[in-house]
Amino acid sequence: MTLYIRREASKLWKRVCSEITTEIGLLVENWKYLLAGLLCQYIHGLAARGVHYIHRPGPTLQDLGYTLLPELGQDKGYISETVFTCVFLSFLLWTFHPFIMKSKKIYTVLIWCRVLAFLVACQFFRVITFYSTQLPGPNYHCREGSELATLPRPHSVLEVLLINFPRGVIYGCGDLIFSSHMIFTLVFVLTYQKYGSKRFIKLLGWVIAILQSLLIIASRKHYTVDVVVAWYTVNLVVFFLDKKLPELPDRTTVLLPLSSKDRTKEENHKFLNGNGVDPADRRPRAQVNGKIYEDSNGVHIDNATNGV
Repeated sequence: MTLYIRREASKLWKRVCSEITTEIGLLVENWKYLLAGLLCQYIHGLAARGVHYIHRPGPTLQDLGYTLLPELGQDKGYISETVFTCVFLSFLLWTFHPFIMKSKKIYTVLIWCRVLAFLVACQFFRVITFYSTQLPGPNYHCREGSELATLPRPHSVLEVLLINFPRGVIYGCGDLIFSSHMIFTLVFVLTYQKYGSKRFIKLLGWVIAILQSLLIIASRKHYTVDVVVAWYTVNLVVFFLDKKLPELPDRTTVLLPLSSKDRTKEENHKFLNGNGVDPADRRPRAQVNGKIYEDSNGVHIDNATNGV
């Protein structure tokens, strides 16, 4: 038993080391895209912080979702955040599963480049919409009488740039249309829908996305319009952007350059299997009197016969 565990642990360690080597090579090639995506996440947070300064509390707007769904209450607002946290962590762990799992269909670096591209595009439209029109926040800390409804004038630029993380993100106001939580949730679900392998998890992802939508409305963190707009905007953005981005390579594709030693082994392997000849060199040939005739354009058969 001990020998089996030791052997499996050795295989796992080799798999992890091999995957780390591959991902580091991909990271060296794509670090600019990852850095740009992460920088845009900060810019999005900065924009959300900025709209809080100009937010003006007022009466909660009439909303169909508020009429149909019972209010959870301020003490149960953590439920929607808990569901979102589980979705985020589950997706994060899935993107790193190639390091330990035998069934590898994705590269971690490349999948996050794609996810960040989807997030940045959606957040770009989100910033435009919530700066175009500021609605009175329906969340409890954004209503009239709350000290957090409007931020006081900043004392320094540094105070704005630091965005009071994470409290400033949790207690933001004014960044309503459309829901940021639904952007992340839908992007994660759509990504797994395309690159995941478990049908049950795909179905579960959509069920959780619907549940998350209802919880956000019931928690009064967003209006129903914020959730509805997120559903069709994110799906459309991902649909069109996915067609423009290059498709992820298959796991069987060699992404890193081969050394001369590896290249020689590969060529010998192809030769032994009958694949060493270039298909362009496989031209039809004809034999006459024990001789093979061919020219550069194909076959040339000499019509001469013996004695002529």
